[in-house]
Amino acid sequence: MNLFPHTLRWAFPTLALGLSLAACNSAQNNEAGATATTTPTDSAATTPADSATAGPQAVKPAGPPPAWAPNIGPEMLTVIEKLQKLQGPTPPEKLPVAEVRKAPSATDATMAVMQDFHVPSPPSPLDTMSKEVAPGVKARIYMPKGATGPLPVVVYYHGGGWVIANLDTYDPSVRALTEKTGAIFVSVAYRQAPEHKFPTAHNDAFAAYQWVLKNAASIKGDPKRVAVAGESAGGNLAAAVCMMARDKGAMQPKHQLLVYPIAGYDMNTPSYQKNANAKPLSKPFMGWFFDKYLRTPADGKSPMISLVTAPNLKGLAPATVIGAGIDPLMSEGKTYADKLQAAGIPVTYKLYENVTHEFFGMGAVVPEAMQAEDLAAGELKKALQ
Repeated sequence: MNLFPHTLRWAFPTLALGLSLAACNSAQNNEAGATATTTPTDSAATTPADSATAGPQAVKPAGPPPAWAPNIGPEMLTVIEKLQKLQGPTPPEKLPVAEVRKAPSATDATMAVMQDFHVPSPPSPLDTMSKEVAPGVKARIYMPKGATGPLPVVVYYHGGGWVIANLDTYDPSVRALTEKTGAIFVSVAYRQAPEHKFPTAHNDAFAAYQWVLKNAASIKGDPKRVAVAGESAGGNLAAAVCMMARDKGAMQPKHQLLVYPIAGYDMNTPSYQKNANAKPLSKPFMGWFFDKYLRTPADGKSPMISLVTAPNLKGLAPATVIGAGIDPLMSEGKTYADKLQAAGIPVTYKLYENVTHEFFGMGAVVPEAMQAEDLAAGELKKALQ
């Protein structure tokens, strides 16, 4: 989940273009209209304003590793240092939802680090358009330029604890995967809590998946080659969509990519204990998300939330599960991967030890993120052949 969805794009306009993020802070369901549009950033300059003269520099942190992450990688620490500087001293779980939604994000911190160290941002040769895929649910569709189709389709669900973040916040992840796979990505702006409690986001996620199955051809997609993917809360939604598809008699996705998914409601696992004070996701902040999304604590026991206690995992899609070592959610992600495998589901699991929650979309700065993106894209491509 990108934990602080406000952006600093006005401060770094050229860099923001390179990352192809929107040029303003937008509401979480910010996709409007159903006409195809090419984002103005798709063919923009791909370097920060002064990097052409200064040249890229090695990304190095200002200080030593914190007590909560003695093994953190230097590039990851640099992003965390920047995020903490941007967000200020008040822990997010002490703030109201409206303020947390406006706070700087891990994407903003990555952009700022790129600016500081003159790191060029990659080109992004994609077209995007917006569609309403269910009542109150918009999606941004990413398509490789010049695509003729039919191409495989990946339905992607962003993070944010079902409460914060939006399509722009996770734009770097989706663009990287679209470019690396050559598939069409449908990034879903599901409705969020506390305005929309459980199971709204889950029902919206499944409705978006059904829309893709029925309408893939209209976006140059192949309805027989559809996968699901998501990060954190979005990883939870992707996994839940696989269960819902099986139980409701819909086509099972060809693959499920789960990046540090929320897979349990037990906040006393080994990784919750070890990483209770981690940044950007801590144990108290995760409790804040549960409090906002769940109607009652009993909802936490639902297999849609607590994937690891689901009574039946047979018949689900093959999975790629990616974990972060400095993350309260690490234990449950590994447990879910193991339980899928025990149920006969093919699973690729990879843990990146020296990075935190939210690292996946930081490929321009964090080497482990680039590695994870490459792994995820490779597994999706194999599944969607």
